[in-house]
Amino acid sequence: MRPMLIGAPAIEPVSLAEGKSWMREDASDEDQLIQALIVSARMTLEAYTRRFFVTQNWRLALDDWPQSLSATSTLIIPYAPFQTVTAIRVYDSDDNAQTIPAGTYRAPPGGDGGRLIFTAAPIAPGRSRDGVEIDVTVGYGALASQTPEPLRRAVMTLAAHWREKRGDDAEDALPKSVMQLAAPFRRERLA
Repeated sequence: MRPMLIGAPAIEPVSLAEGKSWMREDASDEDQLIQALIVSARMTLEAYTRRFFVTQNWRLALDDWPQSLSATSTLIIPYAPFQTVTAIRVYDSDDNAQTIPAGTYRAPPGGDGGRLIFTAAPIAPGRSRDGVEIDVTVGYGALASQTPEPLRRAVMTLAAHWREKRGDDAEDALPKSVMQLAAPFRRERLA
């Protein structure tokens, strides 16, 4: 599966005003830097926890369906928190997309990853590369307040750490305080 971001978050889990307050910054001359640090901290912590903090849309591209997939089979969507599948397309040998009818699969919302349950065997793709596209919506929610508070605190702490340490040699690891805030939400890789 190759992931592609197709709809970036409309908001960050921490606003510029919240970030500035956390950093005790009143002036506006570093607003652009602070906003960039908030975005970078969110993306870094999303990678660390393997979770998406606010609603965003992703496309999974597969060359083909897994060999074991048939009617009543389940395909695991590796993103958390999973909200919904918005579209599934299969490409034929002429690169024409055929949308899979929503009635032939179910995608119940789930916290630690989604499940795509087929009620009929999906059609096989006709092209050898990226023959299947699955569009999904993931994240805790569309509002910053829907992101768990420890993760919001981790974003602010990491952004403040980077601002304070800018120009210094970067550390390879996340600061211990950030890891402690994010650790309860971290999804371990299975294989």
